[in-house]
Amino acid sequence: MNTYATYRSLPPLAGLCSLAEASRPGLSVEQCVRRLKRYHYAFKRLHGIFIARLTAEPIYELKMVFSLHAHLCAEHTAALRNRVGEMREPPLGLEEAPDAALEILFDEILAAPTTDELLLGLYEVALPALEAALEKHREETNPLADQPTMRFCKFALLELDEMCTYGAQSIASVIAPETRQRAGAWMELLDACLAAAGNLDGTAELSGNVIDRQHSAKPFVFDSRPRRDERFPDSYNMGVNAEVFLYDEAMPPQAKTLMMFYKRLREIDVPEMMASIIAETPGKPWGYYRDLTRQLWDEARHAMMGEVGFASLNIDWPKDVMVNFTWSLALNTQLKPIERHAVLYFIEQGLMPKTGKRHEWEVGLASGNRLSALFQDYDWADEVLHSRVGRDWYVKEIGDPKKAADYGDACWSRVLMDWNKYREEGLTQHRNWWPDAYCAACKTWGVEPDAKVLAYDTSYQSVRADLKNLSTSA
Repeated sequence: MNTYATYRSLPPLAGLCSLAEASRPGLSVEQCVRRLKRYHYAFKRLHGIFIARLTAEPIYELKMVFSLHAHLCAEHTAALRNRVGEMREPPLGLEEAPDAALEILFDEILAAPTTDELLLGLYEVALPALEAALEKHREETNPLADQPTMRFCKFALLELDEMCTYGAQSIASVIAPETRQRAGAWMELLDACLAAAGNLDGTAELSGNVIDRQHSAKPFVFDSRPRRDERFPDSYNMGVNAEVFLYDEAMPPQAKTLMMFYKRLREIDVPEMMASIIAETPGKPWGYYRDLTRQLWDEARHAMMGEVGFASLNIDWPKDVMVNFTWSLALNTQLKPIERHAVLYFIEQGLMPKTGKRHEWEVGLASGNRLSALFQDYDWADEVLHSRVGRDWYVKEIGDPKKAADYGDACWSRVLMDWNKYREEGLTQHRNWWPDAYCAACKTWGVEPDAKVLAYDTSYQSVRADLKNLSTSA
């Protein structure tokens, strides 16, 4: 090696590493696969935890980040499945827990009784342990022989670092010292799980500890009922029908952008609903969970587009815009998972014609609001992808596109969002919040409110979001 030289001193080995680094011993295929299976298990369980805790998590920002982190974990799980499949491993054996102590670790985090403990378990124990395992893999494997795994580790570590950074910032923001102190014994239990497993990668000496379950002593039960934080004071409010306004040719494009920002922010309920489909549909190929989680994350992005839109207009949306959860609440509590997917597919198909997402993009262009046009451009592209996801998984299960659409329409028609009952029970008065939001936007635009726009007062009492007429008794 001391005398070997490349042609004209070109970088050796395609720039992967030095000759000395490539000459060192590394992990065997068997050792590598053993570790990969544990990384896979960790990413898969983390994905499941983010999904299972998303719907009932009240804090909006955490709903959004759980959506992103679930998506990232789903992608890395898929990459690991592919890598293990490349390494003489049929059958893959990826559906089994590689270690009983690791299973308890993730079961305990899943069953954490509060958001505070959930954040501590995820971002101070599980994710850092996974990050340390991948760093160690990079240090110990041969960078030439195991280059595909090295590449996986490089990209996964970039996103794990971002996830841990966000988690640390969140914990610093919301968890009080006394809360951390109360969770101390449980955090020690999580550390004991890792020690009993020989760390997440299984390479350390086993502690021999006997682990007694705490929060997971009773099996976790998915909570399908969506919850919102205090910035959503009127979650049953169905007093402003955005779609009727948006498709009214008499209404000006500039005002319609405000209504589109509302439609986007209201999409919080799509991740809440899709999480229930994923959590309550076991036994599917991993591609199913990966694709649906990608769609779930896209819908969370759309909600944040609405948030940014309102912020750009200096609109205090918790005060001036009543974002409801009646759609996710109704679907999650009234329909089976396949029926929820059917409704989602049916609604997506209605967005594909020129009167759907293309129309919203054209409104954004016509309004002169470049942010609205940009957001609708990407929203439209995402919905085309989601339509494909529906065809790949839902339609194939039903067996026929027309039957699939008809079934979705039938399921959607059975969903009861009882406008009158919500009001009679005192859950909401369906206050028309539109004039306040519109006046706030006009102040930012520097224009006088249009009397016709200001007077808009159509609710969802008799027309649902796809413009289908309803019985006024419903």
